[in-house]
Amino acid sequence: MKIVVTGGAIIRDSKGRILLQQRSDYGDWGLPGGGMNPGETIQETMIREVFEETGLTVKDCELYAIYSGPRMEYTYPDGNKVVFVMFLFNAMTNYNEHLSGNGDTILFQDDLCESLKLQFWNIDDISLDQINKVQRPVFEDLLNGNIDILRV
Repeated sequence: MKIVVTGGAIIRDSKGRILLQQRSDYGDWGLPGGGMNPGETIQETMIREVFEETGLTVKDCELYAIYSGPRMEYTYPDGNKVVFVMFLFNAMTNYNEHLSGNGDTILFQDDLCESLKLQFWNIDDISLDQINKVQRPVFEDLLNGNIDILRV
């Protein structure tokens, strides 16, 4: 089983809603983020991934949680098994500069077309069955108010 280290961001708007990305590969929703490249720090990974997937610039961030362990095991549709070690940050961005007229979506099309839609959601309006399987533990914890830094 391969270990994949990822950096992701919880980006909130002025109403406290969380920015979710609808991914083009599976159509499900999740937080912006992705895999670490050799030579990057985990913060650099998160900042790069946020910019690539949303067009937003991270102005400041703080570590929110680290996920590892059995809840982070994942089998891709092709049968490859991995376990993620996910570093999540609360990230402050320039989202206002990219906000749609309705105030709910970020207007951006990434070069790799990874994002179908970027939308702010109230945590109570998020249905776990819409969330990417790898990130469901994060949303379970957000909904349940878990504030531990290390999450297994």
